[in-house]
Amino acid sequence: MNSRKSTATNESNDAINKYPFPEDAEGRRRINIQQMQDVLLIWLDSDIDETNDDCKNTIKQLRRAINEINTFTDGDQCFEFIQTIVNKKACMILSGSLGQHVVPRVHNISQIDSIFIFCENQNYHEQWIKEWPKIKGIFTDITSICEALKKTAHQCEQNAIPMSFVESNKKLDQLDPSFMYTQLIKEILLSIKFKQKNIQDYINYCRDVFGDDEEEMVHIKQFEDEYYDEPPIFWYTCDMFLYPMLNRALRLMDGDIITRMGFFIGDLHRNIEQLYQKQYAGKTAADIFILYRGQGLTKGDFEQMMKAKGGLVSFNNFLSTSENIKVSLGFAQDATINSDQVGVLFIMQINSSQSTTPFASIASISAMKREKEVLFSMHSVFRIQDIKQMDGNNSLYEVKLTLTADNDPELSRLTDYIRKESFPDTEGWYRLGSVLYNMGQFKKAEDIYQHMLDQSNDKKDKASIYYQVGLIKDAQGKYEEALLTHEKALAIREQSLPPNHPDLAKSYNYIDILIKHVNLLL
Repeated sequence: MNSRKSTATNESNDAINKYPFPEDAEGRRRINIQQMQDVLLIWLDSDIDETNDDCKNTIKQLRRAINEINTFTDGDQCFEFIQTIVNKKACMILSGSLGQHVVPRVHNISQIDSIFIFCENQNYHEQWIKEWPKIKGIFTDITSICEALKKTAHQCEQNAIPMSFVESNKKLDQLDPSFMYTQLIKEILLSIKFKQKNIQDYINYCRDVFGDDEEEMVHIKQFEDEYYDEPPIFWYTCDMFLYPMLNRALRLMDGDIITRMGFFIGDLHRNIEQLYQKQYAGKTAADIFILYRGQGLTKGDFEQMMKAKGGLVSFNNFLSTSENIKVSLGFAQDATINSDQVGVLFIMQINSSQSTTPFASIASISAMKREKEVLFSMHSVFRIQDIKQMDGNNSLYEVKLTLTADNDPELSRLTDYIRKESFPDTEGWYRLGSVLYNMGQFKKAEDIYQHMLDQSNDKKDKASIYYQVGLIKDAQGKYEEALLTHEKALAIREQSLPPNHPDLAKSYNYIDILIKHVNLLL
């Protein structure tokens, strides 16, 4: 191992820095592979036979591009499945014989991102596919389909990156929750001292999830053995499970996955921060440059952005940009193929001396070696300066952004408000549990508090934690469990606090309310 140090440490601190996951099987429960990627694959062919070795090998190869594969031999069953897809895009492989009948039926469904025709008779189908822009081509071998699928899946992931829009002079109590929570979660995770056990538990969790995927199991072993040998940016840009898992978790605000990956979020942020300090040291306010990003936006998100012109947009994950306008414009143009999307070319004006978010050129250390790529840390905030149509195309727009500075008054106002409203007197795991509780992610919040209870010997801390668990049980309608938990908090407080302490009054009041709830159920 080289000299790079993770934020993980083997030293034991107080309870708020302990790892919040149970060590038993439930703590590393198998999570459906569907939660790990923003894109899935549908393969419809009347000749599919999953007991056949050739078919098994084909599926194995396809899984190298997209983890979740759904096979169908019946068109009606396939169509019913498509209707159930939520929060994802689907790539679809069709045999030539079915393609002409199925494509007209599925082409305009918003869940379908792209279609691939898998057929040996290329010439026969070349003419009719021209009518359907979502068709990526006719492919005669599985290798070429896999390569095309990888590129398409990556662009689907890029288009799915989470954004929040804040209109200028927006009332503070009407802020988009995702804008607040991504900032808070980042701030909290960076304050926690993760340990080697955090990394190992995440690896064990991934083995649970990807147990049936041979290639990902190899990647997991590589990640386990070589994590400290490469910088976090390398792992983030690797063609493996980590990138799509993190991006989807941040998009859906999945507190469970975000918390499990907290050590990596912190390491990746610090890696970018170190490069930023090295690459942009000595820059002045006059050193302004331009970066680009091309992607698709849903029409709903585009309308929100139009309303927020003059206001702010935050990219709520780690943001990939480029110095190359040609590449970025190509991504924006490709997005216009789908009628439910608007292609957007972001033109970003960057003043490196005043940035609120670290960023770095990563071309030399990225596993993918993308030319002139610049990566921003999580929750980068820009001001929307202008939005205008490109080339008279009402599906393609140029959006000019300016990276916010440390002294931006509106951003400072928002940041101060968010911190005041988010348990500023707490820290570490305790504060994260409180934020997850506010997000409605009760199970993850309870997991965190339960582990803190197991680790803490401080009576005052235990009383506060029991009180929080009681709030969670109450919010879930589990009034009897809430009552028992609050009584535990009260018992500790009666022994350790003076009779006139306000925490005692809080416990008495809450217990009275819960007794009434329980009596109503009798």
